[in-house]
Amino acid sequence: MPHLDAAFNLARWLMGTDHDADDVVQEACLRALRSAGTFRAGSDGRAWLLAIVRNASFDALRKGKARAMEELEENVPIPGDSETFDPSEIFRRAADAQRVRDAIQSLPPGIREVIVLREMEGFSYKEIAGIVQTPIGTIMSRLARGRQRLAELLSEETKATQIASEK
Repeated sequence: MPHLDAAFNLARWLMGTDHDADDVVQEACLRALRSAGTFRAGSDGRAWLLAIVRNASFDALRKGKARAMEELEENVPIPGDSETFDPSEIFRRAADAQRVRDAIQSLPPGIREVIVLREMEGFSYKEIAGIVQTPIGTIMSRLARGRQRLAELLSEETKATQIASEK
């Protein structure tokens, strides 16, 4: 139960919608219960569950169970206090957050999953390699390519926005 938020977060990034992520997490929890005997005492339960979520996500995608891509939720928490409340700043931050979400979503699934596991869930390279069942060198390569592609996507969009605002 303590790892359901991380499981849902990964599933949502891989599946694209909250509804599909709910279905995948439910399936993953059932798989985890059925295979609880394979869990080694002292192992990282979070990594074990996320490996199951990952596999369930890709199984669902292969079987075509995912819905068409929908917008992610618009409720982006924006830090701020009452003394610095500035609607234009809040709007800018929300737009920036949406740009980052869109850029991450445009990455190929293999790269997107390692970005989510490292940058959002805080897993080490070794833990990600275990979850994804891929050599650590491949994880490092995917992370480097993913970070570079995100930087390119976000800088391209920033340049396009600046050019449009200058006209």
